[in-house]
Amino acid sequence: MKRHGLLNAPLNALIAELGHTDTLVIADAGLPIPPEVPRIDLAVTPGLPGFLPVLDALLEELCVEGVTLADEIATHSPALKDDILNRLAALEARDDRTVETRHVSHEAFKQSLSNAKAVIRTGECTPYANIALHSGVPF
Repeated sequence: MKRHGLLNAPLNALIAELGHTDTLVIADAGLPIPPEVPRIDLAVTPGLPGFLPVLDALLEELCVEGVTLADEIATHSPALKDDILNRLAALEARDDRTVETRHVSHEAFKQSLSNAKAVIRTGECTPYANIALHSGVPF
């Protein structure tokens, strides 16, 4: 048994399989996930697990070179956007590298899901609590 970090076996396998520029999406409870995209459903009840704890766990395990957020998060969930950006700033400081942040419309975000390696569904019910993590390399 692992001593720390992610305990979820499907998440561990997914992270180990990611290559440079592959995309992993963390989604709120309502994001429509295309049927052909693998889904790791963590949702138990509304709010459980929350988006930010799942993001924190993945940022500890995954080498991230970029993220994509929906434009709408800025107006509908500005506190969540600030929380995300603060985590990315801490990640940049820790890893001494820049994490590119891109913004697209929510419609474009949903259309891009078909290119994701997988979508992790949380129980989050905050509007636009979705992020695409673009895998980097640690060298």
